[in-house]
Amino acid sequence: MVFYTKKAKAEMRRRRKKMAKSHGDGDDGAADNDDNITEAGHKRRADQMINDAAQISTTSTKKVKTTGNNDQPTTITIPANLTTLEAKKFRKDARRKARGAQGHSEDKLKFIIEGQEAIEAEKEAAAKEDKKKSKQKKEFPRINDILSTHATQKKLQEKIDKQTAINSAIPLAEKQKYVAIDCEMVGIGTDGVKSALARASVTNWDGEVLLDTFVRVPERVTDFRTHVSGVRSKDIHAKNEDAMDHEECRLKVGELLMGKILVGHALKNDLSALMISHPRSEIRDTARYKPFMRATGRSGGKLRPRKLRDLVYENVGMRIQVEGEAHCSIDDARASMELFKYARSRWEKELEKGNKGIKR
Repeated sequence: MVFYTKKAKAEMRRRRKKMAKSHGDGDDGAADNDDNITEAGHKRRADQMINDAAQISTTSTKKVKTTGNNDQPTTITIPANLTTLEAKKFRKDARRKARGAQGHSEDKLKFIIEGQEAIEAEKEAAAKEDKKKSKQKKEFPRINDILSTHATQKKLQEKIDKQTAINSAIPLAEKQKYVAIDCEMVGIGTDGVKSALARASVTNWDGEVLLDTFVRVPERVTDFRTHVSGVRSKDIHAKNEDAMDHEECRLKVGELLMGKILVGHALKNDLSALMISHPRSEIRDTARYKPFMRATGRSGGKLRPRKLRDLVYENVGMRIQVEGEAHCSIDDARASMELFKYARSRWEKELEKGNKGIKR
């Protein structure tokens, strides 16, 4: 059986009409002869198309690994440049050839458009990997690790309880000397590298909030750093009546810091953003306290500041700046104060002996 595409059939009709018109209606013998020639030519063309399709099918066919009973399907790649009708005929030819071959069934044919082999392979590999993971046994922590963690937590809790008892004995007037501060900045300028004050928070010894305000930025903000600062466009917009101007915020913070000992982490950045200064003798910067710093260099003689998040977790068991969450200036100010409380007794004694424990 010969299959003709719509295009081939239309071409055959067109040629018949042309031949009939050129030879005239009366010349029946010549017309019959021409029809025979045309039919023979189209038959040869159809045979050639089938042979071409069979050849493409043969060269494009890729058999997957089969078992002894040939249960696995035979994968046939359909050329990507075929139209919808041509692809349909291609599949028909492949099925007809499968029926004619011994030991093959057209039901075991799997057709894939050229270029999709890699996608199918990736999906199959991903499915195998998921199946492999689902079969993996659950891993439980070793008993030694559990005991070690428990011992560490117990030791830390004992240190915290001891320090809490010491701090509770501090007179109220002494506690009122200390305030903690933390600021959040946004980026301005061409690359957003230059920092501008966007939020300021001040807390007391007990963590009570004395000031927490967003600050309107007059310059064009090129990087809000929301993933770190938590500051959004509407927070520092000129229309936000709850936000302060920079000058108003600076005066308010200055009033709170007057005659106080300032506690914070990397206070140089906060004071620079506020455009204010504070006496060195009244600064307790947890980023510059030597016992809290990290030794670097070949001989370990160079000290580097550590992250506030790591310090408060190791020393007071407090978690801040959780991965994936934005910073909160109130939490950071409170954490700085808690870290200072932990080291206050030794820190103040070192200052009395001549600032030996502070790296300027």
